[in-house]
Amino acid sequence: MNVPSRLVLPASLVLLAILLLWLCMAGYVRLPGGRKVEQLPRSSQAVAGGAALNWGDRFGDGTPDFLRLTDPADQAAFRRWFTLIAVYQAIRPRVELPAEIVDCASLLRFSYREALKRHNEAWFQTTGIEVPAPPGEIRAWHYPDTPLGAALFRVKPGAFEAADLTNGTFAQFADARTLVERNAYFVSRDVRQAQPGDLLFYRQFGQSSPWHSMIVAEVGTRARVVYHTGTDHGRPGELRRVLLSELLDHPQPQWRPDAQNPNFLGVYRWNILRGNL
Repeated sequence: MNVPSRLVLPASLVLLAILLLWLCMAGYVRLPGGRKVEQLPRSSQAVAGGAALNWGDRFGDGTPDFLRLTDPADQAAFRRWFTLIAVYQAIRPRVELPAEIVDCASLLRFSYREALKRHNEAWFQTTGIEVPAPPGEIRAWHYPDTPLGAALFRVKPGAFEAADLTNGTFAQFADARTLVERNAYFVSRDVRQAQPGDLLFYRQFGQSSPWHSMIVAEVGTRARVVYHTGTDHGRPGELRRVLLSELLDHPQPQWRPDAQNPNFLGVYRWNILRGNL
């Protein structure tokens, strides 16, 4: 079929216009005035759910506001997953323990990261975790679908800036000291103020690894904590799940979560749980 010549030029113009529009959106062409059309990374779009990301840091703690779980339902879901995952590691056979969990900080990193993932059938098969009734899902975002990708932990001081996305400010690894100083905030030295999912931090002077952490798994009359002992003179440590009352009566006073204990730094909470809507 022959196309009338008078239709060829308009059709070409339409195709050219579509191509230019696509190039502008992709960032390959600059608009008049030298401004380039900026497009959020695909991971940013996933977090934003189609809305613009909040690139601020309203608490100045180094955590971008787009990571904060401001919905109380999301906060509750994170706490349930975080504690459930940590407790499961303490009760599963040692041969099934993920190889990366070798000390207190690695238990925190593993439980934190896995709590923020999408918990579908593939996740359960990969982790081997079994639960009778899974907690509700976090709706704001899922790891690693953020502008930070897999680099979830802040490792440098300062408030958040957009440049932090690419200058090494965030990493996949953070030791216990970095977790407490860059990724969590102080709540109280009164352990009774702790909520499930909060952290207890200690600093034991004179040790090769002086910073230690524990996870508050339960509160109330049967309050419990979960922690990894870390290596001891080259010997692998172990995961423990103990009553808070037992910890308060620990035979070594430096391990008691008591405000009178100078080695006890207090109760801390993840920065992503800071603030509500």
